[in-house]
Amino acid sequence: MIHMTAEIIAIGTELLLGDILNTNAQYLSRQLADMGISVYFQSVVGDNEERLLETLHRAMKRTDIIITTGGLGPTTDDLSKETIAKALGLSLVEHEASMKRLISFFKSRHISMAKSNLKQAMIPEGATVLENNNGTAPGFMVKTDQNIIIVLPGPPNEMIPMYQESVKPILEDLSDGIIFSRTLKCCGIGESTVAEKIQHIIDRQTNPTIAPYAKSGEVHLRITAKSQDEAEAIKLIDTMEAEVRGIVGDYIYTTDQRTLEETVVDELREKGYTLSVAESCTGGLLSGRIINCSGVSDVYLEGFITYSNEAKMKHLGVKKEILDTYSAVSEETARAMVEGLVKHSGTSTGIAITGIAGPTGGTKEKPVGLVYISVYCGGKTIVKKYHFNGNRHKVRERAVVQGLIMLWNELNS
Repeated sequence: MIHMTAEIIAIGTELLLGDILNTNAQYLSRQLADMGISVYFQSVVGDNEERLLETLHRAMKRTDIIITTGGLGPTTDDLSKETIAKALGLSLVEHEASMKRLISFFKSRHISMAKSNLKQAMIPEGATVLENNNGTAPGFMVKTDQNIIIVLPGPPNEMIPMYQESVKPILEDLSDGIIFSRTLKCCGIGESTVAEKIQHIIDRQTNPTIAPYAKSGEVHLRITAKSQDEAEAIKLIDTMEAEVRGIVGDYIYTTDQRTLEETVVDELREKGYTLSVAESCTGGLLSGRIINCSGVSDVYLEGFITYSNEAKMKHLGVKKEILDTYSAVSEETARAMVEGLVKHSGTSTGIAITGIAGPTGGTKEKPVGLVYISVYCGGKTIVKKYHFNGNRHKVRERAVVQGLIMLWNELNS
């Protein structure tokens, strides 16, 4: 098995300024990891020739595969192609097929092509052109004695298809075996607890390997096997998964690409259950995540944002005495919210959330981050109290995740 290392260089001043997120590096890192190519470095460099040259020279000394994104457009600050050619000591030459595609692109749209666009058809001499079926700037690949340099456009809707169609097959051919991965998605347990429980597996791992990754309210365990064929890799993964399930199996909600909310919706559909939601501090975030799921109309009945006490009384039937005695953020109110929701909606299951998201509104007795979540399922009501850290967005986001986790637990209890 040939082990190769990679470095990803994202080019663009807008990335350094924080105007856009570097989602390309995240995507490429995952793709390379799936093939067993280790990404040892990621760099972000602005549209500056000197600094880009320095970054390229450093990468060429320490890495096998260099993938750049961005800087292939028609403007003067798009310097990637020219700078990479300079770093390699290559001349830029017109690529006839790319020029024809470029001219055809503008002609078919009845747009006058500015002369600056012509630079997009200039490619380093000897490079392999990677066609761009979703834009005007082609990518390219150059092989040297020490490196493979792959140059991709910056827009994700151009970069991702180009990688899948042209780059991925090239990289797969570099290995004499295959890499296969499976992710066990866990909820309701912290990363440190998971790591402690499976530390003996981590300590002795060789092939396959296992690595925990913390997500928002979740822990993902990625098992990766290297083998000469897929069947053997799957066998290796199955053996490790069985051992992991014997330890934390109660927390694993899926091993496929589904999200937690998609898994919950599927569970509801399989059981023939319906769901309604009542939200206070989360203000519709929970309903939004659930409604993002395909086919959710089979199970989702309705949702309420009952931010004020008056709304809780009007739409959920929460008694004024409960609110006056215990306040809106309390176990009693959360219970009344979900039970009123179920009664009003005629739903099989329900989730209600009330809390203090901050940054103001907290007291010593009821601090910012205090959230009560209630779930109705199987004819019973469960209420849990949480203290979430972080800003307003984090508190609301974590409350949504915990609401989904609570319902998933009840559906599988």
